[in-house]
Amino acid sequence: MTTPSTGNSSALKWFKSSYSTNEGPECVEVAFAPETIHVRDSKHVQGPQLAFGPRQWASFVSYAADH
Repeated sequence: MTTPSTGNSSALKWFKSSYSTNEGPECVEVAFAPETIHVRDSKHVQGPQLAFGPRQWASFVSYAADH
C-alpha cells in the first residue's frame, strides 16, 4: 500500500534517479527512512510524496528491474 507521505521531508536525504540528468528531463527522487521509503517528483520537490514499506519497495524494485 502506498500512502501520501507526511512529516518533515527536509530531514530526509534525497537521491535523484540515475536516469535524471542536468541537461534532460528530471524524474524521481527517493529518500530512505527507518520504516519507509519516500518517493517524489524531482521537478516538484515541495509537492506530494509517496511512502512505501520496505517489503512493498523491494517488490516494486524487483518488478521494475524485470520490465
